Amino acid sequence: MTLLLMAAGSGSRYGKLKQFDDLGPQGEFLMEFAMYDAIKNGFGHIVVITKKENVAFLQEHLEERLPEAIKLSVLAQEITDLPYGVEFTGERPKPWGTAHAVWTARNVIDGPFCVINADDFYGQSAYANAAKFMQEFTEDNHYALVGYTLKDTLSEHGSVSRGVCMTDGDNLISVDERLKLEQKGDKVVDADSGMEYTGDELASMNFWICRPSIFEVIETEFREFLADDHMIKTSELYIPKTIQKMLKDGLAEVKVVPSQDQWFGVTYASDREVAVASLEQKTSEGQYISPLWQ
Repeated sequence: MTLLLMAAGSGSRYGKLKQFDDLGPQGEFLMEFAMYDAIKNGFGHIVVITKKENVAFLQEHLEERLPEAIKLSVLAQEITDLPYGVEFTGERPKPWGTAHAVWTARNVIDGPFCVINADDFYGQSAYANAAKFMQEFTEDNHYALVGYTLKDTLSEHGSVSRGVCMTDGDNLISVDERLKLEQKGDKVVDADSGMEYTGDELASMNFWICRPSIFEVIETEFREFLADDHMIKTSELYIPKTIQKMLKDGLAEVKVVPSQDQWFGVTYASDREVAVASLEQKTSEGQYISPLWQ
């Protein structure tokens, strides 16, 4: 089993590269706790997708810490990484998106894998439940989403973007992307659309359980994307949209796996204090050793 961490963001709202902020009690990055939890639950391969200028640093940093038995792949998400036979000569201010980040790992992953954001904390049970799913559901069309309660994923310091899930039992029907969600009284409101939610809905925090079959689908979508002169200027390829397309086309069955744990992230600089305190508390309670890698 492989854990793929997306760590190529710029941290514009956070004020710096939050993926490399020393949030842990001994200066650990937040992503290191995800790696620790995954390894504890039987994951043997860690893949990190980052910017080209960060590859050497991150490779050295993690090689010094991860157990020797764990395979490590640190890859650069680059604008020039295109499908065979396709050229792009224009300019873009940012990468091609999260689906492209996943596609970056197409040559190093050949089995079931989880995709997560490197700047989110998902909780230990998320990795245990994900591992259980991958061991029980082994077909190449078996996908899943680890879901969280919407009201528990908001920030006190500003609006957030979340994928609000529609489900039928434990089957995922759709993920509705909302870009400006905030708590307003006893409701969660999207400032963009005016949509209101109770807050008890399931939210996608980009913790996906995938199979290698997704790489071919992403490449097909990417080719279509690159042929659209309007989209290539600022649009992006998003992993939730890719999986929803697979669901719609009958290429995947997508289950919703409960997290049974508390999520937190560092969207804003003000979120840092909460993250540091949460990791300190979990360490003092014995959920993590300190330092994390001994």
